Amino acid sequence: MNDIEMPEIIRKPEVETAEPQLQPPPLYRVVMLNDDFTPMDFVVDILTRFFHQSETAANKIMLQIHYDGSAICGIFPRDIAETKIQQVDIASHTSGHPLRCIMEHSSDD
Repeated sequence: MNDIEMPEIIRKPEVETAEPQLQPPPLYRVVMLNDDFTPMDFVVDILTRFFHQSETAANKIMLQIHYDGSAICGIFPRDIAETKIQQVDIASHTSGHPLRCIMEHSSDD
């Protein structure tokens, strides 16, 4: 029974670990478009509910949409921007309004 040999310990070569090269995700603007049918108070409600704008900021953005035809509601990573647009579409459709948002690649990142 004493004839059993123990295997030698195999040592792994030392490996240098590199720090990961992380980059922030590309950002996208969510732009709300003007229409002639959606009430202004509904737009303000959408901006406060889904984009977490204050009442004052939401009113300013709503007026910019009304007078300029569109305004940026926020800048987000792609998946969050898509979710925000989907939330606006569902809320608008449910309420019977044609309010729409689009997504544009942000050159600010």
